[in-house]
Amino acid sequence: MNGFRIKQTWGRVDKALVEAFRGVAVANASDGMNRLSGAGNQLQPMHRDGYLSGPAFTVRARPGDNLMLHKAIDMAQPGDVIVHDGGGEVTNSLIGEMMIAHAKVRGIAGFVINGAMRDREAVKDLNLPIYALGVTPRGPYRNGPGEIGFPICIGGMPVDPGDLVIGDLDGVLSIPQSSVAYVLKQAQKKLEAEERQMELTLQGKLDRSWVDQALRDQGCEFIE
Repeated sequence: MNGFRIKQTWGRVDKALVEAFRGVAVANASDGMNRLSGAGNQLQPMHRDGYLSGPAFTVRARPGDNLMLHKAIDMAQPGDVIVHDGGGEVTNSLIGEMMIAHAKVRGIAGFVINGAMRDREAVKDLNLPIYALGVTPRGPYRNGPGEIGFPICIGGMPVDPGDLVIGDLDGVLSIPQSSVAYVLKQAQKKLEAEERQMELTLQGKLDRSWVDQALRDQGCEFIE
């Protein structure tokens, strides 16, 4: 590993599964992965609204530098989600209005930026899904080094090239290619269970006896 390299081809999650996940609550998908995966609450949606779903196009670079991110926008396929590990540094912005507009024209599905962005109002108007750690007006450098097309990890969430990346206003989640079909089934089961629970809730018929039972099981003492 030399830290300055570009991989040009890799497998991507099936397009049918990308579309099947569109609109699936990220929370339900996370529950389907036993609630152990996710990028944490520091990555915040910076766009206005909309759902993110697409294969991961991974980028890693030194903090404050976006040369590889520029290359990624030119290189990614339509529908890809560019996931950039900028080391979690928010001193310099890595992306802004001009780059996002170029990406939107190219058909990029969205961005996950482990770093900062700028041009927040313009980004909301463009409304391409983007998740970032923060906002700063200070611009980036363009010197490298960096890598494209290799595994990265953001906030404890591993991302391999071609994995499925989904996002809504709750946050963002990467699902390994080998687990996508399974997680979809689990998320659908979770949705069905929530719909049944909501129906009982609105009817005033929801059984809440489990709360006291859980407390007793944990040794809670009830005092008259």
